[in-house]
Amino acid sequence: MINSNFETLSFVKRVLTPALPVVLGYIPVGFAYGVLGVNAGISTLNTILMSIMVFAGSAQLMATGFFAQGLNPFSIIITTFIVNLRHMLMSASLSSHMKEWKKIEVAGFCYELTDETFAVHSLRFSEGDTSALPAMSINFICQFSWVVGTILGVLAGNLISDVKPFALDYALPAMFIALLILQVHHRKHVIVAIIGAVISIILWKFGITQWNVILATVIGATFGAILENTSKNGKQQITEVKHD
Repeated sequence: MINSNFETLSFVKRVLTPALPVVLGYIPVGFAYGVLGVNAGISTLNTILMSIMVFAGSAQLMATGFFAQGLNPFSIIITTFIVNLRHMLMSASLSSHMKEWKKIEVAGFCYELTDETFAVHSLRFSEGDTSALPAMSINFICQFSWVVGTILGVLAGNLISDVKPFALDYALPAMFIALLILQVHHRKHVIVAIIGAVISIILWKFGITQWNVILATVIGATFGAILENTSKNGKQQITEVKHD
């Protein structure tokens, strides 16, 4: 009985500890989305369903703005699809750690994967914690907090007309930056991150506002892979020289 309770507490800690920073960011931003959704004329049910079925923070906020402007549904769907293509890259980069998972586990995990949970799992997986249940539990807790934030925002929607004075939109990028910093273990990581950020900003300035993140990610990752291979080859040559 004692061992069972200890294992349960250990599992809870293993899941809640990495999920908590994301939860603290998702609730206020989900709240902002809920307020904006109902003020844009989206029904209460559809606003909440979007957080359950779509679950993509930036895409949801963008779609809400498009809806308020009266854009046709096809344009909204295509635009949010393009913005969310980066999740394919994220899933692909984590796929090597999910070889022992069942297909349904992989599907469920990728369905709830976001920028923030990707940062969390990248760190966890690199440390060897690749079990399916904790990973899926973390994703579920994070989405649940987003839905809770959305519901609170929907309920307060008629009382708040503008969320900008509350600076709630700052919570998401601030949280993601904090999670990103935890993954920086080498100077090469900093170099690749700076290159990716600069490329993204340059593309944005040239009017590529929908593909800038995806293109910057691909270019930055390619540069990182080249840098890593060059470093490994250099170390291998040094080792061979020493042996000779």
